[in-house]
Amino acid sequence: MIKIFLATLLFLMSLSGASALEWSVKQINAEKFPYEIVEETRTQAIDGLPDGLIATGEGDSDISSAWYGEPTTRYAHGILGDAIEAGALLVETADSSVQILHLPKSEVFEDRYPRLVDLDGDGTTEVITIKSSVNQGASVTIYGLDDGKLIEKATTGYHGLANRWLNIAGIADYRGTGFKDIAFVRTPHIGGTLFFYSYRNGSFRQVGDVYGFSNHFIGSREMRLSATADFDGDGVLDLAVPSNNRRDLRFISFKNEAVLELSSVSFSSSIDKAVLVDSSNKALVVGTADGAVYRLDRK
Repeated sequence: MIKIFLATLLFLMSLSGASALEWSVKQINAEKFPYEIVEETRTQAIDGLPDGLIATGEGDSDISSAWYGEPTTRYAHGILGDAIEAGALLVETADSSVQILHLPKSEVFEDRYPRLVDLDGDGTTEVITIKSSVNQGASVTIYGLDDGKLIEKATTGYHGLANRWLNIAGIADYRGTGFKDIAFVRTPHIGGTLFFYSYRNGSFRQVGDVYGFSNHFIGSREMRLSATADFDGDGVLDLAVPSNNRRDLRFISFKNEAVLELSSVSFSSSIDKAVLVDSSNKALVVGTADGAVYRLDRK
């Protein structure tokens, strides 16, 4: 409770430095968009998870693709719509070889697809995953190649309780440092906290957190209920994430290394689909559980 209070106090204090960000909201024709609003273009992983997708690397990276394999029912949480999770991580390297990392029976990847990003700018790819312990819940865990072998490089550590999950909200340079950080919502179904973590020189550390978010609902395969763009036009990327009840889309940024809220937009029904950002970074499309679709334009 003390930690939440202090984080909330810092958050409220930071509001005084927030730049104005206002939105006009208009309901639009839902038939112009696929059901999920943002069409999923990733390929399904053959012999992987039933709902698993293949992630592809950036440019001439040392890892060209990654996916999850070895479906298992040893963790009966079922937060993503079934109780089938992954027991292995597979990556295809730049020379077309495939490396496999097998988890012990006490762990699974409670995830649909890895994320391939060079977090620290060293020219090699980090593989960002959601790994869960059957007894201690979820973690963000990073893997990479070392002398051609796939190894664990860093982790946030497990939640501490079984059946406690997290969902990654974005991976971008949210602080204007020139390096990418990982944003994720821990326990999005029971009062979620948005965390920001930095990975530099082999070290993984928390650089910000604020309470009151949810970017997933129980049983859904959709993990993209958030969006990253420079919404306020200050040259630094921001993050849009739904509130705990998913009735508000909250716009989060950093100022002087403190997390702050730029603005929020309320809806009459909960956000339940991927959030779309148009090419100008000045408009979003949001779908809600009642079937409505809205366009948000920056004023």
